[in-house]
Amino acid sequence: MIRPGSIVRPTAGQDQDRYFVVQSVEGCWVQLSDGRKRKLEHPKRKKLCHIQETGAVLEAAVTTNKQLRKALNSLGFVRDTREVMLEKG
Repeated sequence: MIRPGSIVRPTAGQDQDRYFVVQSVEGCWVQLSDGRKRKLEHPKRKKLCHIQETGAVLEAAVTTNKQLRKALNSLGFVRDTREVMLEKG
């Protein structure tokens, strides 16, 4: 069950290589942030059918982009940008 705080990965679109935290769930839509490209102030809006749940949930309240990046990094949900550059390369 996807709920606020769930860590998800998009299955469609240009952000499918990244991991996000669900900020809110509104019907069949969710708002996602990662603290880097999609900040807490400007979340990405995605349909539920286009995201994959990882099973991990952030239990602590995250109020800044830095805290969000640290939380994702500490759980191992940050993909190294150098790998992405080499694949596109």
